Amino acid sequence: MVINREKVEFYLTDIETSIGKVISLTIALLVLVSSGIFVAETYSIPEDAHLELRILDTCILMIFAAEYLLRLWSTKDRVKYILSFYAIIDLMAILPSLIGLADISFIRLLRWFRILRLLRFIDKKFLIGSISNEDSVIFARILFTLFAIIFVFSGLIYQVEHPLNPHNFNTFLDAFYFSIVTMTTVGFGDVIPISELGRLLTVLMILTGVALIPWQIGDLIKRLVKTANQVETICKGCGLAFHDTDAKFCKRCGQQLK
Repeated sequence: MVINREKVEFYLTDIETSIGKVISLTIALLVLVSSGIFVAETYSIPEDAHLELRILDTCILMIFAAEYLLRLWSTKDRVKYILSFYAIIDLMAILPSLIGLADISFIRLLRWFRILRLLRFIDKKFLIGSISNEDSVIFARILFTLFAIIFVFSGLIYQVEHPLNPHNFNTFLDAFYFSIVTMTTVGFGDVIPISELGRLLTVLMILTGVALIPWQIGDLIKRLVKTANQVETICKGCGLAFHDTDAKFCKRCGQQLK
């Protein structure tokens, strides 16, 4: 049986066909489970449960490794794929574990970025039935971007500070609390990093909070206001859901509205 490279590449990137959706949903679910395992490992759990989580994480790692190799094998431009952001993150997260170097700290830090892969799944075509219009897709994308950034920073600061400062960063929740307080520039001062890398991450958090969060929230508010001043009239031509109350033609494609 000959495996068609074009079909493999198509189904690994497709989010419209049944097979493509199953593959994408499976990868998205495994990303969430893998992230959940990272969070669970920051808490004191029984040794048996910890072992089971490690076995599950290893199985997920093998699936991600197979996915990476399939994408590399099936893509037409392998250099472009290897240099892509997600491919680099995947390779750096997978390769050290496969060759027995999983304890290298800076490599372990990169695993937290895996949740950013879920951004590509927040699409109307992928979430059909759950999200009914384009504005809702944008809302979901903005909210998930905020959550993902906070999640990643929380994981990074936990992994950096916990070995040196376990009193303040005992669990992932402690790091998550610190990230929220820092990125919103509230700054209670009850939890502080003590390592140089931890302080550098804190500076990056503050800069991200000052630059990104107001912009994302402002965009969200603008879209909410815009939607509040519009009525839902779905265009038969392009599917745009909301238009001005007195609109007779679609502002995107020019199709006449009912």
